[in-house]
Amino acid sequence: MSPPSRRRPPHRPPSPPAAAAPVKPLEPAEIEQLQALLDAVPSPCEPLDASSLDGYLCGVLVQPEDVPRERWLAHVTDVDGRALPAGYDVAPLQRLVLRRHAELAAAIAGRQWFDPWVFELDGESEGEPDGEPDDDEVAAVYPWVAGFATALELFPRLLEQADQALLTEPLALLYRHLEPDDLEDADELLAEIDQLEPPADLTEAVEELVRATLLLADAAQGAAPTRPAHRRGR
Repeated sequence: MSPPSRRRPPHRPPSPPAAAAPVKPLEPAEIEQLQALLDAVPSPCEPLDASSLDGYLCGVLVQPEDVPRERWLAHVTDVDGRALPAGYDVAPLQRLVLRRHAELAAAIAGRQWFDPWVFELDGESEGEPDGEPDDDEVAAVYPWVAGFATALELFPRLLEQADQALLTEPLALLYRHLEPDDLEDADELLAEIDQLEPPADLTEAVEELVRATLLLADAAQGAAPTRPAHRRGR
């Protein structure tokens, strides 16, 4: 007796890849833990603080090509990228940093709102009587912007490759929080900064950080500027 014929199973298209699980944002207590771990990095290393780290990660993520993890991680625990002392366990710190990196990467890739780690200073007032932003409000943004600027200095591919016309506006929104003396040979950028109205308050200044980051992400890809999603409630 001949064996029964086998029917070929119907063709099934390959299953689509599973969507990556959303990254759980760091809770306030975990941000405090991260800051404590950064403070505990042994000398002579000079680590970033939490706010500067957040800006730094955004500066890394807007590059035209991915920066290798080992390269950018080295500057989290020491701004100059020096090696950590032997025996120091950096794993708990890096786990928190990589979670924040993944959260920001998803937001920037999707051109979605994210909450920059900008912390109000102790004793911050509600602004000047004439409606101008208080100096403390501007100072609160400075560490984040300094971290972003550090990333662009360490990894200058964005500034070298992107259309300069697409860079001027977002860089002005960021770098106006730095001292003019820090912007050498940047006459066009300084002229753009001079034309900007100051942010009305810290909330507006923080929103401009997000806008500038997403504009730079567009510039890195040579794309037309996109409008970020509405700011989430905090």
